[in-house]
Amino acid sequence: MSGFQGCPSSRTISYDEQPDHGGKENARVPSQLRQWPIQLHLVSPAAPYFQGADVLLAADCVPFAVGNFHQDFLKGKALAIACPKLDDGQDIYAEKLKGLFEESGIKSLTVAIMEVPCCRGLAQMAVQAWEKSSRKAPVKTVIVGLRGEVLQEDWLRI
Repeated sequence: MSGFQGCPSSRTISYDEQPDHGGKENARVPSQLRQWPIQLHLVSPAAPYFQGADVLLAADCVPFAVGNFHQDFLKGKALAIACPKLDDGQDIYAEKLKGLFEESGIKSLTVAIMEVPCCRGLAQMAVQAWEKSSRKAPVKTVIVGLRGEVLQEDWLRI
């Protein structure tokens, strides 16, 4: 792996262009990922890709359940992922989410979670960060079924 020194998660990377597949019909579907890192513990609310962005906060399982995740959820958005059940440091998550509202001036936050009860903590955390923040932006939740279907969409805060 040339060009990388150290772990890529320690560097902030923006992807400005989508790869060109030369018009081949058998080309793979291009990724809509616009930045790195994506794990909420590793992202910085001050990162340039969050500034004034529409942000998607996805529970870790959502991209695996939704077959067309990149096109349906990620396209045009900055991304952060987290697991409210398995990740430690939930207080750090709350501060980072508050930072997205205050430092980044995000346009909106979409929280995509699975239908399982433990996932609802991620949406609750986003609402609490919104309530503690001095700057507001709309917050939407999308609940995804275990087979990848959208079960419910609601604006939690506008």
